[in-house]
Amino acid sequence: MTSLGLGLTIAAIVILIAMSGFFSGSETALTAASRARMNRLAEEKNKRAILVLKLTDDLERMIGALLLGNNLVNILASALATSLFLTLFGDAGVVYATLVMTAVVVIFAEVLPKTYAITNTDRFALGVAPLVRAVIWIFTPVTVAVRFIVRGVLRLFGVDVSEVVNVLSPHEELRGAINLHHREGGFIKRDRDMLGGILDLSDLDVGDIMVHRKNMTMIDAAASNEAIVAEVLAAQYTRLPLWIDDPENIVGVLHSKDLLRALASADWKPEAIKITDIASEPWFVPDTTPLQKQLNAFLRRKAHFALVVDEYGGLMGLITLEDILEEIVGDISDEHDIDRARIRIQSDGSVIVAGSVPIRDLNRALDWNLPDEEATTIAGLVIHEARAIPEVGQAFNFHGSKFEILRRQRNQLAVLRVTPIRAKMAGE
Repeated sequence: MTSLGLGLTIAAIVILIAMSGFFSGSETALTAASRARMNRLAEEKNKRAILVLKLTDDLERMIGALLLGNNLVNILASALATSLFLTLFGDAGVVYATLVMTAVVVIFAEVLPKTYAITNTDRFALGVAPLVRAVIWIFTPVTVAVRFIVRGVLRLFGVDVSEVVNVLSPHEELRGAINLHHREGGFIKRDRDMLGGILDLSDLDVGDIMVHRKNMTMIDAAASNEAIVAEVLAAQYTRLPLWIDDPENIVGVLHSKDLLRALASADWKPEAIKITDIASEPWFVPDTTPLQKQLNAFLRRKAHFALVVDEYGGLMGLITLEDILEEIVGDISDEHDIDRARIRIQSDGSVIVAGSVPIRDLNRALDWNLPDEEATTIAGLVIHEARAIPEVGQAFNFHGSKFEILRRQRNQLAVLRVTPIRAKMAGE
């Protein structure tokens, strides 16, 4: 081989390795590019962002073309290198060519371009998009044939890939991105919880977060006006359901501001007003109503309060706009709320918790993962797992924690101690 031929062969190998690096980096950048950022740029009429979105809409076709190009140039570069080393070193050149090309391909055609692409994902994707489009157009006949052969072979083994299935829903993808950014320090825990709470609205029903009727403050409309006024003034809430004959027979919702207006117009004489005329009509919603739908209904009706009923029409509890907002931002307290520490972390790693605390609130506060599919509250979880109503002093181990009953009121588990078993073992 002449010196000119030697130089041309080396130049060709260098060019082919550079092309291989382009294919490898382009595949990494385009598959990892942020679709959210590309969508934003596309809305600003960025032509390259629009092109990136078009290319990634058919990932199978794009990746097929890039892999075809990558393998083509790698095989050609290896063939040229083998010919070159055979000329220079004889039969031993095969070994030298294998060692040298393996190192060169791994470093300069794979690791280096992919590392650069993953650290400059969006910029790299925008830069290579026009060239990748040309590559896809050139290799389209081949990639179509390859796709047909691959799908045919897979069908022989009972695998149907005729339709692309997105394994993760958009909500799951967003939740995964939020958790990833939290682990990497991009979000503080409060921000992560708020964003996660927004996503949870589509997974929760009204019955999951309602105030149970046992904890509702209600007023007997048959009581004297003086007694009703006293109850309203003593109540922690501004909206109170009115019932007649039976606590489940709700006839209205009394707003403290409406009561004060009526009293003021009646010269502050309670006996001069009719309470049921002041009360607004009750709004009943099924316990299976999705939270997102209920939030939209609150906003549409300009309402803040609804009563929750089961499939038989029986009163189950109530839900307010504030309850839904608290699922997003956490507890909202004002100067009239009674401060009750329902979750108290102990020095030994255990947690004293009220039985009525929702499992979701406990998970969010302590970054736990207790299941909430079968029960809403922590007491309900213990009863579900124990298959009985435990006595004070009983303890159970499940879901990686120890649950000890500290106080019980009739059939209700009032206070529990929860100790993560791993924390307990570490303390010992």
